[in-house]
Amino acid sequence: MKRQDELTQSKQKGTTVSKAVKLETSKGRTVAGVVNSIETLEGAGFLVRRPFPTPGFSEFDPFLLLDEMGPMELAPGEAKGAPDHPHRGFETVTYMLSGEFEHKDSRGHAGQLKPGDVQWMTAGAGVVHSEMPSAAFERAGGRLHGFQLWVNLRKVDKMMKPRYQEIPSAQIPKATSADRLVTVSVIAGEALGHKAVIETRIPIMYLHYQIKPAGSVTQHVPRDYNGFAYVIDGAG
Repeated sequence: MKRQDELTQSKQKGTTVSKAVKLETSKGRTVAGVVNSIETLEGAGFLVRRPFPTPGFSEFDPFLLLDEMGPMELAPGEAKGAPDHPHRGFETVTYMLSGEFEHKDSRGHAGQLKPGDVQWMTAGAGVVHSEMPSAAFERAGGRLHGFQLWVNLRKVDKMMKPRYQEIPSAQIPKATSADRLVTVSVIAGEALGHKAVIETRIPIMYLHYQIKPAGSVTQHVPRDYNGFAYVIDGAG
């Protein structure tokens, strides 16, 4: 068995999970199904892998979309991003594993994402923004890998003032199991006794587990949450 990397997120009703991370209520859960990603182009033409929405899997509240960017090795000048585009009524969560992107929006906000960093953007009443490779990354090239998750907002929050939570990797809580075979980065929610620093508009969990051979973990998830695990790397 190789090391397994997994992102787990959950909220409201049902479950779609993989074998390595068990999402449990008091009675436990089973795998409801396995969804394969499709490849598509986004922004200025960069490749993403998208497990949802797809024609066969599109209603998974509150999750609207999940894209995996890369992993890909880019030569100098090859990096592409997403020029100005609008968002309204939901949240975008960007998590970088490698590479470097910059964010700018119509309200004058700007930020930068480096490996391990998270940006949790609540679009609310609406923003027009761009997500582009940094000048240094575009010039030098390198490995690009990251995720963007779209999360729906409740009706009462859809027209709220846009806000940003930009958390560098060093400030994201991380935990390791007693046998040191499992580590987790707690982006939202709680795992292995550690709570996230990000404030969310709805109850939600966003966890990046890394599981070494022979490792296992049980993750508690409330019964009324939807849940899924996205396998980044490894086999088992």
